[in-house]
This record gives sequence, structure tokens and C-alpha cells, in this order.
Amino acid sequence: MYDLTGFQRDLLYVASSKDEPHGLALKDELEQYYESQIHHGRLYPNLDTLVEKGLIEKGQLDRRTNYYQVTQRGHREIEARREWEDQYVSPEI
Repeated sequence: MYDLTGFQRDLLYVASSKDEPHGLALKDELEQYYESQIHHGRLYPNLDTLVEKGLIEKGQLDRRTNYYQVTQRGHREIEARREWEDQYVSPEI
């Protein structure tokens, strides 16, 4: 996961929290977090990158709508990242 951008990492995290979300559902969730509009030209190329890296699978709901599912590898990468972060983040007292 070290080679992902922050946006790609956030996209992977959001996708892992949903069951086969479509692109617009991911976009809406990220827009709430970033408090700004996310254009399709940013969203879909980054989803394609995650698919190419084997972290997300892309499927088709209908002729116009795709869904995205985090792969086992994607879940392992998220878990490894969280373990790495935990080394540097002290627990609240």
C-alpha cells in the first residue's frame, strides 16, 4: 500500500466498508470526508489503478453501472497498513 496516493488509500478504505458499492456511492462518501466535490476524472482513474493493482475487483451491475469489491489482497493490505500505523499512533489516555 506504500505506493498508493492518500486519495487511493482513502478510496480503498471506503470501498472496504461497503458491500459492492458503485462509483457514485464511493464518490458521495469521499465528498463528505473531503468536504469538496470529487470529479469523475479523479475518481474513476484512481479506481482503475486499484483494480490494476489487484486491491479491488470491478464488476457490472447493469450496462451503465459498475460495482467495486475489495479483494482479499486489498483487505490484507488494509490490515498491514493499520498495524504499521499503530506503531506510530499512541493510544488515547
